[in-house]
Amino acid sequence: MAKPGLRNLITDVDGVLVGQAEDLQACTGVTVIVPDRPVMGTVCVAGGGPGTRESDVLSAGRLVSDSIDAICLSGGSAFGLAAADGVMAGLKAEGRGFALVPRPGVPATPIVPTAILYDLANGGDKEWGDVAPYAALGRNAFDSAGKGVVLGKAGAGLGAQAGAAPGGTGSASIVTNDGLTIGAIAAVNSFGSVRIPGSDAFWAWPFEIAGEFGGARPGADTMFDPEDWGAAKANPTPRENTTIACIAIDAMVSHDELQRIAQMSLAGMARAIRPVFAPTDGDVVFVISTQARPVEGSRPLAIARLGELAAGTLARAIARGVYEAER
Repeated sequence: MAKPGLRNLITDVDGVLVGQAEDLQACTGVTVIVPDRPVMGTVCVAGGGPGTRESDVLSAGRLVSDSIDAICLSGGSAFGLAAADGVMAGLKAEGRGFALVPRPGVPATPIVPTAILYDLANGGDKEWGDVAPYAALGRNAFDSAGKGVVLGKAGAGLGAQAGAAPGGTGSASIVTNDGLTIGAIAAVNSFGSVRIPGSDAFWAWPFEIAGEFGGARPGADTMFDPEDWGAAKANPTPRENTTIACIAIDAMVSHDELQRIAQMSLAGMARAIRPVFAPTDGDVVFVISTQARPVEGSRPLAIARLGELAAGTLARAIARGVYEAER
């Protein structure tokens, strides 16, 4: 039977580290996912108001779609895209990056796809003058990368709001009985609610493992109006609501197969948040593969299995982020 990994974090995927950094005065932060070597990556953008950087390089047929050095998730709206500058600086210092012309004096270019969420109106001090804090936060997050992940009000989820509930950073993992590992991390700043109307139960409750986000269950008589969104944000505005996430797997797959897994993984957001993918949301999920373990059996069945596991793991990570933020 499949079960969470040792840490129940995305870092249960061998070779994947996570770094986090926060600016408590500005009430914002950055999360960076750092594999120990370049990996294959892809992305699905589902929300109507996304903010991304280097997402186009993850499309099929692109030169560097299998040379991803890190994934960056940041607060700060468009200002937060600069967090990737700090991550790139850290990678360059380690000699990492894609070298189109590999010769002395020509630096390799680190490939760091990035997505942002909006936390500019959360009460933090955003009067940072001419230099926003995000490049420094990105470098600090990169330098702190390790196997541990602080859940809740940390990293990119520090200043987030999930509907009417506190948003935050969540992570989860699953290990199959044949040794494949899937991990997810999310920063939850959604317009929609993560809980069933009139209940303490998360929408993701059917996927919960071992009480990882509190164990609340809807009552047998729980019913709700299809027009009742529960504790969603009362007044959504464009680009102010986003769940940004990264999923890591260790299965050997092609880029097309990884793209299908990414598309299936979006179901995890839909299982955990209602409504989701709205015009005012910037929902984005990255998926990376370390290509460490062979996949046995029928390819279509294997990819369907991995996509479903990715979706369930992402749903759990989203619920954990809000649950931990409320504690």
